Amino acid sequence: MDKLAELREKLEQIRSGGGQKTVDKQHQSGKLTARERILKLLDQGSFVEIDAFVEHRCTNFGMGKKKFPGDGVVSGYGTIDGRLVYIFAQDFTVMGGSLGEMHAAKIVKTQQMALKVGAPLIGINDSGGARIQEGVDALSGYGKIFYNNTLASGVIPQISVILGPCAGGAVYSPAITDFVFMVKNISKMFITGPNVIETVTGEKVSAEELGGAMTHNRVSGVAHFIDDTEEECMDHIRKLLSFLPQNNLETTPVQPVKDDINRTDDSLNHIIPDSPNKAYDMKNIILTLADCGEFLEYQPWYAQNIITGFMRLNGKSIGVVASQPKVLAGCLDINASDKAARFIRTCDAFNIPLLSLMDVPGFLPGTNQEYGGIIRHGAKMLYAFSEATVPKVTVITRKAYGGSYIAMCNKELGADMVFAWPTSEIAVMGPDGAANIIFKKEIEEAEDKNAKRAEKIEEYRDNVANPYTAAARGYVDAVIEPSETRKRIISSFDMLTGKREQRPQKKHGNIPL
Repeated sequence: MDKLAELREKLEQIRSGGGQKTVDKQHQSGKLTARERILKLLDQGSFVEIDAFVEHRCTNFGMGKKKFPGDGVVSGYGTIDGRLVYIFAQDFTVMGGSLGEMHAAKIVKTQQMALKVGAPLIGINDSGGARIQEGVDALSGYGKIFYNNTLASGVIPQISVILGPCAGGAVYSPAITDFVFMVKNISKMFITGPNVIETVTGEKVSAEELGGAMTHNRVSGVAHFIDDTEEECMDHIRKLLSFLPQNNLETTPVQPVKDDINRTDDSLNHIIPDSPNKAYDMKNIILTLADCGEFLEYQPWYAQNIITGFMRLNGKSIGVVASQPKVLAGCLDINASDKAARFIRTCDAFNIPLLSLMDVPGFLPGTNQEYGGIIRHGAKMLYAFSEATVPKVTVITRKAYGGSYIAMCNKELGADMVFAWPTSEIAVMGPDGAANIIFKKEIEEAEDKNAKRAEKIEEYRDNVANPYTAAARGYVDAVIEPSETRKRIISSFDMLTGKREQRPQKKHGNIPL
């Protein structure tokens, strides 16, 4: 047989996956195949496959007589918008995408190559889990993958895409990575499946309720992004990568600026309600500030009392952490603290400057929060902002009370520039509560207690809870007209481009997990 023809025949067999029957079944379930996913995600014609000829070495349970093309995973490299990425995609058409020794070895090699050259790694998960026939070899493979995920953490962006089942030990690799994408009605993640749960605990729950895309985006916070279709998911990944550097030694790509960097917007002068107890949508401020109103939100369904995501200012990527007065009045709670801390550390790891937009009345009170460890969780935000050495700019729009004012990155936590709007109130607590404590006796002795209380609230607001007191002490760098916020923060980030910060040498810190 001609050697070239033999090579082509072998490659064709490998590319056919588990055969037409299993490919058709994959399509019937509304899913693309591993190769189709890779080709949709990467630039046309850029994918280069590695280890296509790898086969399993298991001989147990009749496995020695079976051969599986590529051992159930497709791996290699290519480009997205002309930038190098490494990728692997589990092939559910080949033995359910189950992970064995050589399947894992292909993933590990891809991880190591991405780490070696400093390029993002994308893993597409669609697997029945550990290959039972291979026993401890499969478990060893998972261990190697987790270890390499950890080595690469904070060095290269790692993106996990859940496009099928992801159960048992398989879920821990995505959990270690930086970003997790899921698709409605296709993605599933859980440690133990519905059948095991019913057997052990008696609980009856569907796979979708237990580990579907919305469950992990809204309830658990394990996932960061959700899409309706696989095609939308691929576009979403490409967009995310446009905000990220290739690795921790590079800065983010700068996009051409199509928006006026000196643009002002008078609507910001009127966006804060007259009543301090009335809500407004902080997203409107973010969209107004961002270049061309572009904002990629991170975990939009989870802990909605805080907003996180990526915008561009003057063409440069900026990470945004913002209070959301529309939800829980913008209070910080356990989930919001975790969400923000993780996002802050991700931005810091990849040299993405941070913008904090603050309107926070405090930490959410209640026994559920205290018993759940709000002290420990809230401390994660304090730790993350303090640890971050990227440029940090804070804008106080309205409330900035107590420990939550510090947690949202005040001057002492390392904010390089702090701006306050004239509507801001910076104090240990709100004027109402403060007046009731400080002037308690005077209010009780007054003939008209309500009038006296109102008078003392205004006195406290005039003397303490205003931006000018903080500015007089240097805690606020400038009180600015809201309409000028965009050009002031752009100027600040440009000024901070050359920021360098030395920290004490240590193995690593001990964040309150």
